[in-house]
Amino acid sequence: MKASKKITTEPLSAEQQLQNFIAKFEPKHRALIRTVREALRKRFPSADELVYDYPNAFVIAYSPTERGSDAVVSISAGADGLRLVFTQGATLPDAKKILLGSGKQTRFIWIESPKTLSLPEVKALLELAIDRAKIPLRPSGRGKPIIKPKSAKQPSKRKPK
Repeated sequence: MKASKKITTEPLSAEQQLQNFIAKFEPKHRALIRTVREALRKRFPSADELVYDYPNAFVIAYSPTERGSDAVVSISAGADGLRLVFTQGATLPDAKKILLGSGKQTRFIWIESPKTLSLPEVKALLELAIDRAKIPLRPSGRGKPIIKPKSAKQPSKRKPK
């Protein structure tokens, strides 16, 4: 009797899992997600990237802790496009009125291209979000991607008014 060969595979790293989630999108959306992620990674080098793969959205939250509610901002990708979500957006002064949404806490802007992050009003909102974060970002170090488990509770999908 021959001994059967046991094939073992290493579990995917968090980065590999994150790349697999991004790969589910159309090529032009993949490129935008990757470019925006790279820009936010540079802007928030010490933040952990909390990765959520919901049925209707893929989210990367930039947080000083492993809690999504502590995130400064996140990107949310879905069939309707890519958003930059400000966790405490409802409290941010928005003189240019670019923040969308009417929830008690978050606000967002649509990201049509990577240039959106370079707009002065967006840069100002990012600075305000950092300054007003519940928990400050670490002054140094390198954050890491963390795949968050699927939850029974998922973000609500409200229809635009």
